[in-house]
This record gives sequence, C-alpha cells and structure tokens, in this order.
Amino acid sequence: MSRPSGPGPVSFKASCPDCRARFELDAGALRLAIGGSRRTTFYSFTCPECGAAVRKPAGERIVELLTGGGVSTLRSV
Repeated sequence: MSRPSGPGPVSFKASCPDCRARFELDAGALRLAIGGSRRTTFYSFTCPECGAAVRKPAGERIVELLTGGGVSTLRSV
C-alpha cells in the first residue's frame, strides 16, 4: 500500500489477493481497525474488480498513511 504525493484528493494503491487486480481507492473505500496488537490491527476494503472482502495487516507506517489520508478508523480496547 502506498500513497501518491501531490495535491488533490488522497487515493491509495492497493491490490486484491484473490483476483490479483491492482487499483487505487479513495479514503472512503477503506476501513482501518486499530487493536491492541499487530494481529488485531488491519485495514480492509472490497475489491472493485471481483467484489472480494479483503483484509490486510497494518503496521505502524500503514496506520500513519491511512489515518493521515482520512481513512475511517475504529479503535478497540
């Protein structure tokens, strides 16, 4: 996952592990869950190509990029 630089709306590059499509998603298409451990911290989205529900782990850098880009975040205790 990477975030392109420059002015304008924020979009994030992503890929689907099911159909292997690569695409860009805006912040509204992603959800970030921040849990108490690495295992419970992840981001998710629906693949625009095949409709698969995708869930991927989110390390510190990914969390920083997504929160900075306005992705909706759910924090669990």
